[in-house]
Amino acid sequence: MAMAVDWPVFGGNWDHQRHTESTQITRGNIVQLTTSWEFDTGVSSSFQATPLVVDGVMYVSLPFNHVVALQADTGKLIWRYNHERLKNRAMCCGPANRGVAVSDGKVFMGTVDSRLLALDTKTGQKLWDVDVTLGEQGIQEDAASLGSQLSGQTDKQGGKLEVSGASGAGINMAPMVFDGKVMVGITGVGYGLHLDSPDPDAPLGAVVGIAGNYGRRGFMAAFDVDTGNLAWKFDTVPEKGWEGSFTKVTQDGVVLPRNIEQEKAAAAKYPDAWQYGGGSAWSTPAIDRENGILYFGTGNPSPQMEGSSRPGDNLYTASLVALDVRTGALKWHYQQVPHDQWGYDVASPPVLFTTRHKGQQTPAVGQAGKTGWFYVHNRITGELLFKSEAFVPQNNMFTLPTEAGNVIYPGVIGGSNWSPVSVDEKRRMVFIAGIHWPVKYQLHELKAKGNKPALKYSSMSPIEDGEKYGLLSAIHLDTGKLIWQHKVNAPLIGGVLSTATGLVLSGEGSGEFFALDAQTGQRVWQQDNSAGVNAPPISYEIKGKQYFAVAVGGNKLFGFKQGQTIKAWALKSQ
Repeated sequence: MAMAVDWPVFGGNWDHQRHTESTQITRGNIVQLTTSWEFDTGVSSSFQATPLVVDGVMYVSLPFNHVVALQADTGKLIWRYNHERLKNRAMCCGPANRGVAVSDGKVFMGTVDSRLLALDTKTGQKLWDVDVTLGEQGIQEDAASLGSQLSGQTDKQGGKLEVSGASGAGINMAPMVFDGKVMVGITGVGYGLHLDSPDPDAPLGAVVGIAGNYGRRGFMAAFDVDTGNLAWKFDTVPEKGWEGSFTKVTQDGVVLPRNIEQEKAAAAKYPDAWQYGGGSAWSTPAIDRENGILYFGTGNPSPQMEGSSRPGDNLYTASLVALDVRTGALKWHYQQVPHDQWGYDVASPPVLFTTRHKGQQTPAVGQAGKTGWFYVHNRITGELLFKSEAFVPQNNMFTLPTEAGNVIYPGVIGGSNWSPVSVDEKRRMVFIAGIHWPVKYQLHELKAKGNKPALKYSSMSPIEDGEKYGLLSAIHLDTGKLIWQHKVNAPLIGGVLSTATGLVLSGEGSGEFFALDAQTGQRVWQQDNSAGVNAPPISYEIKGKQYFAVAVGGNKLFGFKQGQTIKAWALKSQ
């Protein structure tokens, strides 16, 4: 009897490598791949979830935190959970959810209204429900105030400027379960205001930075799988010492445009800045089970982009953080960008593998940065072993905004955004979904209006009339050298899957689900879909048959066509 091959955790395996050892679908026969089934979720919105497959059942979180359980070989619905959000709690960061965890007879999900739920795997009935923030959402930016200041003003195309977004607290990441605990972190604590584009075909508006006490601290926490009781919590901003060493040079040698003397002089004026420090946890943690270490990335400091009211390095924001998985105690951290003013948060999930460094096999953790480099660390000590060659174009990085505006790339959108990478250790490659989209970083001043004083703020706006595209890159795991790049028309957002048979799969916002040759980067197969493929694909086997599956729901923020289906592909029956 053929063995089933599951996709039991967010990254496919505990190392988050998103790589399958299944060998049925190859470079030679992938042209015979066809749609096996599709399921209409009934929810059309940005769809980012990784489906899980456990014992022949597929579990998928939908936008707005609904969940379905499907027969993974047919797509037939087994049960559906419909989530009722707290009415007094606004979403800070959109309706998307990136997945569930399945363990101990339960399906675990974090919600946009900052709750952690446990559902019964057989019925979908809710077993427990905890508010992970205890209602402490943080102080929101005054969108109404900024909106009234902008009232009547337009952008260069004559469209009315609308203000949206605010710091808050929610959960986007898929949880992880280990040793009787379910681990999850909160997002949105340094999210901030956005000036929405009036153009429906270019919805990615400006990100706004305003000095002040907005947001709250982020955290990663562990909860008992049976009761939901808190086991430990790690605050991503420490109560003492968040100023750090006031470094002007990053650990990898980048010189930052910081006025250290000015920052130190201002520190006494902002003694409570840490309380609003941000540091969202956007990405599902990876867990080294042998060494008992959990790895995750943290978001930007708060207020975003505007550093005047938060002097110091702003630990542990914009960092890769390693914790003792059983206690939550800090093992090490690596801050990619101290005192971040560019939105270079650590958004893509970390991945574990072994690298050959100075002739020695070294346990490593890698992370694809919004900066456009793939960072590789000794996963025990945190030492940076190397960073890769840039996998996207770089220009004017780490420059401050001007009234005329600096053109920067990558900017707040990232070199690699939240998209998970894939690792093929046998071929010694990591595959990264990248974005080239220049942004303008600009200073503004709104004139005094009525009893409201003049308001200075900075914005980072995607440049719509310039060149933008996506790059899927293969990088060597031991050297950081680029092996090949595959260019597509629009920025790549969603994630990557690799196979033992030498395939690399991903999707485009225009609807193509495609496969590349892992050795050359040449496209060997694609199928068009009715909405953007902007979620991570998976692979699994049932009764000897291999399937690929992915959520086909587009991405509103990037302007990619939205849909509401989950689709699976397999080889045509012989």
